Amino acid sequence: MLVLTRRAGESIMIDDEIELKVLKIRGSQVHLGIDAPRNSAVHRKEVWIRIHGEPKAAAPVNKAAPVDK
Repeated sequence: MLVLTRRAGESIMIDDEIELKVLKIRGSQVHLGIDAPRNSAVHRKEVWIRIHGEPKAAAPVNKAAPVDK
C-alpha cells in the first residue's frame, strides 16, 4: 500500500487519466474529488463489495521456495 500525505487543494494522479483531489478537510472528514473517464467505475468500497462480493485473500507466499536466477 502506498501512503501519501496531501493537503486541501492537492492531488494525486493514478495512471494518466484519474485525478484524486483533496477538496477540503473538516475535522475527521476528508472531502475528495475524483476526475476519471466515464468508462471507469468509481464506487465507495462498501458499494463495490455489494456488487462484487468480498475480495479474496491473496494466496500465501512460500518464502522457503527457491528463486530461479
